[in-house]
Amino acid sequence: MTLRNALIGALVAISLTACGAGATTTGNGKIKVAASTNVWGSVVQAVGGDAVEVTSIINDPASDPHAYESKPADAVAVREAELVIFNGGGYDDFFAKLLGTETEGAKKIEAFVVAGNEAHAAPDGAEHDHETNEHVWYDLPTVKKVAEQAAVDLGEVAPDKKATFEANAKEFGTKIDALLERVQKVKHEQKVVATEPVAHYLLDAAVADDVTPEAFTKAVEAESDVPAAALAETRQLVETKQIAVLIDNSQTENPVTKQLAESAKAQGIPVVSVSETLPEGVTGYLDWMTQQVDALVNALGR
Repeated sequence: MTLRNALIGALVAISLTACGAGATTTGNGKIKVAASTNVWGSVVQAVGGDAVEVTSIINDPASDPHAYESKPADAVAVREAELVIFNGGGYDDFFAKLLGTETEGAKKIEAFVVAGNEAHAAPDGAEHDHETNEHVWYDLPTVKKVAEQAAVDLGEVAPDKKATFEANAKEFGTKIDALLERVQKVKHEQKVVATEPVAHYLLDAAVADDVTPEAFTKAVEAESDVPAAALAETRQLVETKQIAVLIDNSQTENPVTKQLAESAKAQGIPVVSVSETLPEGVTGYLDWMTQQVDALVNALGR
């Protein structure tokens, strides 16, 4: 082999190595983003617009992030991302386990920490603190902060688009503020029962009184049988119309929660369905949350 051919071969090898060492943009120059669920993926999409390509590992409304087992393709998506975003707080531990030395260079957003819960952030695989509600995508101020952080991180990756990201985040935040204002104007201190405390922060914003028995909530979250006394107490709250609204997590329906929803409807009590991921047919976070806020505001009244 001549010296010239040897040099050419070495240069080609270096080039191939560089291309395969975790490219962070797509072939059309978009920033690669990996999200644990389509909820947080849609928030980054709203900020990044056409400049990002978002891969949301959980897109199926039937998937349970608590029980999800990652696939090789998920690891690839996370490894190649320039920005990764996940919920944290023990909710999507499968995603946290995909983070390692190969993702150290990526920007990272953990929504649970953005919400101010650093002290409660559980290490990989550890049980999260049930006293601190991890469903922070229903905490509208936190979602706004996450969008703002996404604009900062994306702006560092693509400085030439920084102003666009900031403008998108500002527009997103203005719409979040409008949703929060609507929720805060409902009639306060109304009693509600929730089949699962998914929309906890939204109910807090509405100053609603969640009277769901604690034993009922713990059993549903643990996917265990609800104690007879707690079930009887919950049913009585519904059947005697002591509540204004039943909040039903439609994504984790079981015979007990289904019966409660049917009982509420029979009593003329509004049932507001909530979910943990974006259902089919919505265009993004704002579309999805607007539908849920509309349902809650109409149920609670002013």
